[in-house]
Amino acid sequence: MDGELGDFLRSRRARISPEDVGLNSYGRRRVPGLRREEVAQLAGVSVDYYIRLEQGRGPSVSDAVLDAIARVLRLDETEHAYLRTVARPKARKAPARKAPDPSVRRVRPGLRLLLDMFDRAPAFVLGRRMDVLAWNALGDALSGFSRMPAAERNMPRQAFLAPGARELYPDWPAVAAETVAYLRLDAGLHPDDKELAALVGELSLKSEDFRRLWADHQVKAKTYGVKRMAHPVVGALTLPYETLAVPGEPDLSLVVYTPEPGSETAERVALLGSWAAGENAPELRA
Repeated sequence: MDGELGDFLRSRRARISPEDVGLNSYGRRRVPGLRREEVAQLAGVSVDYYIRLEQGRGPSVSDAVLDAIARVLRLDETEHAYLRTVARPKARKAPARKAPDPSVRRVRPGLRLLLDMFDRAPAFVLGRRMDVLAWNALGDALSGFSRMPAAERNMPRQAFLAPGARELYPDWPAVAAETVAYLRLDAGLHPDDKELAALVGELSLKSEDFRRLWADHQVKAKTYGVKRMAHPVVGALTLPYETLAVPGEPDLSLVVYTPEPGSETAERVALLGSWAAGENAPELRA
């Protein structure tokens, strides 16, 4: 993940025109967006200081300077937090562990029991790199996690490499962009993760769409939203979701789909559960 800070700042500069920040634009520019000199001027730092910062050669940078740069580049809350993370590589390194972190691959029994208590909502647990670590019966019926090889239980791999992904998600371009933005956020928090680097390398090699989105340096936290699916068994589904932090497990997230009670989607999810349990096959299709 070398050069992440510079790549991120350059990508954010490119989004903003001089006119957006009250500057005059003289003549044709070789590249879009603000020049480094203009960012430095607007942030109140020297040009040399900003250039060294963007090149990763700067000294420890203060919150005040990062806040000023975030203001100039019009970063949102998630982007601002990401800037602080990648600007301080030493501060973000995790302390050495005597043993591997068990939360990376295992889910504690109480969390698995909690998953099973969602009897009307598909739910699953995400770990590092968006690996799917555990799921309930409806989550499995919806996405087929138990039928996947363990190495394929990963949301980016499913979005970019799984056959039929574009047909499964009617809004595939948005799903793909959000997935990459969330993975980029994880990469900023764990710059020395060799498995993450290998995943990014594999997806970059096999998917032109992933390469393009990764190069765009978008970052986004997926805390809630709506996902549409064209499920092969029950048809069209509109699934709001909530992503919840797991207390005591900073690398884990609980994702719960929350179809509106009484809606067509809720009925279809219930039918999907019956089908998966070997009861009456659902008659409802898109």
